[in-house]
Amino acid sequence: MKKKVNIPINHQVIWIIGASSGIGEGLAYHYAALGAKLILSARSKDRLYRVKTACKGSPMHVHVLPLDLENLADLEARTHEALRIFGRIDLLIHSAGITQRALALDTQLNVAQKIMNINYWGPVAATQAVLPSMLQRGSGHIVVISSLMGKIGTRFRSSYAASKHALHGYFESLRPEIYDNNIAISMVCPGFVNTSLGEKALTGDGEIYQKKDAVHAQAMSVEQLVKRLVPYIQKQKEEIFIAGKEIKVIWASKYLPGKLFRKKIREARVLTL
Repeated sequence: MKKKVNIPINHQVIWIIGASSGIGEGLAYHYAALGAKLILSARSKDRLYRVKTACKGSPMHVHVLPLDLENLADLEARTHEALRIFGRIDLLIHSAGITQRALALDTQLNVAQKIMNINYWGPVAATQAVLPSMLQRGSGHIVVISSLMGKIGTRFRSSYAASKHALHGYFESLRPEIYDNNIAISMVCPGFVNTSLGEKALTGDGEIYQKKDAVHAQAMSVEQLVKRLVPYIQKQKEEIFIAGKEIKVIWASKYLPGKLFRKKIREARVLTL
């Protein structure tokens, strides 16, 4: 493996997919303030321009590139456009996603497929389109915002948990394949964060949940999460857990006997995870 070269943040090109809200928006503000060159992507052009306007630093360093992760056929072209903007991508951050509020048997197949397309197939397609340029340069960093649900499963989250588990399977398999090319992969597993993700969750028939659970309303802010997350990204840490007391479920999954852990999960009154 070649010796890693740490590129200063103010010389990095960062593509944030899912930059119009939540964690992606928070990361955009942080990196813009440090002088990084940013490409902001999500479905809503208007929301992306709102984020761009709120970013500190030179507006010439922030470019808006709308895309739809469900439109897999268009992602390769969108990626090539992203690469043309500043000539390269040093850091690719997958922050877009959608969650679920429905029992497995109440979830229509097309809803489950939508969740999988946005949370799994979209990041995979964009990554595979970006990777050749990173391999050619011999450097790069891919950050995937997963969830504690990428490690466990609970009621009302079957398709969401499946999509997050799939991300871990894919990117943890990809990591050793590209390690010798100086390309790092960081899997981020947040706990509860006070974002609009829960309110935008899909019910079993595809309708919007439109409620914020109390546990999310009282959770850490995006700003708190970003402050804790960024140093780990800078160190290219491979697996990152940032959570409150809900982190106990991860330790329980590791250290409790399997039968006892699954009993605890069955008994849990799950609102959000």
